[in-house]
Amino acid sequence: MLEIIHPFLLQCTNNVSMNLKYFFAGIMIVYFGFDLINSVEDALELRKEEFRGSLNEKWKQIHNFEEYRNCIDDLIYSAPVQKMKRFKHHCHVTCFEHSLNVSFYSFLLCRALGLDYKAAARGGLLHDLFLYDWRTTTLSHGKHGFVHPRLALNNASTVSSLNEVERDIILKHMFPLTWQPPSYKESLIVCLVDKYCACAEIIGSIFRTTYPSRDGPTPSGIGIKSR
Repeated sequence: MLEIIHPFLLQCTNNVSMNLKYFFAGIMIVYFGFDLINSVEDALELRKEEFRGSLNEKWKQIHNFEEYRNCIDDLIYSAPVQKMKRFKHHCHVTCFEHSLNVSFYSFLLCRALGLDYKAAARGGLLHDLFLYDWRTTTLSHGKHGFVHPRLALNNASTVSSLNEVERDIILKHMFPLTWQPPSYKESLIVCLVDKYCACAEIIGSIFRTTYPSRDGPTPSGIGIKSR
């Protein structure tokens, strides 16, 4: 390469006029530009396929997890909880999908740690039950980030009778923004899981194109049909 090919190519290029060199250089820049764009598109398409595959696996995992489903079965079909499907929350992720994510991961963590996983699952599902589009709705009594935990708690109280842990989970999931630290370990776990899921959903939305049917598997993991 160095002793034969390179000297030959160098001799050939030295015999080419500068204008012709500029012309071919411009063509190569355009070619490499299109090649780069095509490579990025292929990489993103591959990432989308991996993302959709991970969602399907996640749905199968939750769908067969009867212990988790038993924790939320009396809540998931209620009209207020189903209404969360109408509101976008983080990019393309609905409030329902986000709440289901928080609920399931909180359930897994609390179950592994020997904590009250049922309260974590139920509180996680209801923690954002504020039932409005926070992007377009103006609240008269404060900013959404500060007041929606109280609104969610009021709505959740109409869906089910809440114990103290569940109430604390809903009311304090926005710590430290609301300056009310969680009183229970389960509340702290849901608070941290909520932050993690929000970041993951925003990043994941970059690679998401379309949603499955509402009556089929959702990106959050569970296919819920209205009764």
